[in-house]
Amino acid sequence: MPRLTAKSATLLVLAALIAVTPFFFPSGYYYRVGALIFVNGLAVTGIVILTGYAGQISLGHAGFAGIGGYACALAPTHLGLHPSLAVVLGAAISGVLAYLVGRPILRLKGYYLAVATLGFGILVSMVLNNERQLTGGPDGIAVPELGLRGLLKDWGLDLTNGQFWYFFCGIALLIGAWIALNLHQSPSGRALRALHGSEIAAGTVGIDVARVKLQAFVISAVYASVAGSLVALQNKFITPDVAGFMHSIEMVTMAVLGGAGSVLGAIFGAGILTLLPQALTVFAEYEQLVLGLVMMLVMIFLREGLLPSVLRKLRGRGE
Repeated sequence: MPRLTAKSATLLVLAALIAVTPFFFPSGYYYRVGALIFVNGLAVTGIVILTGYAGQISLGHAGFAGIGGYACALAPTHLGLHPSLAVVLGAAISGVLAYLVGRPILRLKGYYLAVATLGFGILVSMVLNNERQLTGGPDGIAVPELGLRGLLKDWGLDLTNGQFWYFFCGIALLIGAWIALNLHQSPSGRALRALHGSEIAAGTVGIDVARVKLQAFVISAVYASVAGSLVALQNKFITPDVAGFMHSIEMVTMAVLGGAGSVLGAIFGAGILTLLPQALTVFAEYEQLVLGLVMMLVMIFLREGLLPSVLRKLRGRGE
């Protein structure tokens, strides 16, 4: 019997978790929490491509999430697009912006690059906050209903709103993970990993360093945009917080916590940091303190991230 590849094993684990976990939900509320985990996991998968594969850092990726979310709010109203097409439009705008912004800023390295991407995220957040007539300002704006749940009901699948978004976002996460895992094994993915090891060495073997870095930045921006669109459509409302600095930090933290070099690890980190605030509500005053302590411990003792470090130790014991 042939052994499962790492890609197949990852997708099977994700699919099994998505299918089985609802049997343990004590109430319908947890469908909403599960959907949020999947959306965060999708955004963090884009961070894996940029940071885990290519070794680049971005502290402004929430800006692309904001573009995707507001595209779903504004395009149906002003352009007459169906919300599903608005998701595509938001992803296209994010991809184009990432290309235009990435060409100059990806020449930078280290913390210079981090600060430049941070500036982009802050700029998007400022526009969303200040253009009150268009975006509603800090108060936010309503987002039209996606409309697919009614279509599924016509086909005999009568899902509640929470159930629909749980499975819809779960499928979106599976597709995003499949794309990222295929990229990892492709020639482009090998070029990204070479770039992560050393830009100078990658250049000497014929890799177009600037093009590969830009490619990773654009792909990760599209992931963030789609995640922002899903959040907006699920909540039927969006505020500029989705593009805020703290959201960018959360994305990077989720990836680093679970393991930025692993798709499954980063999704695992997204699940932990999405669930922890739910579990720490009784310690509301100390929530940020506990989260910071968890991150410090992981960075000191599990530098590869939680999941890769635990799996490596388990394999070592097995041998």
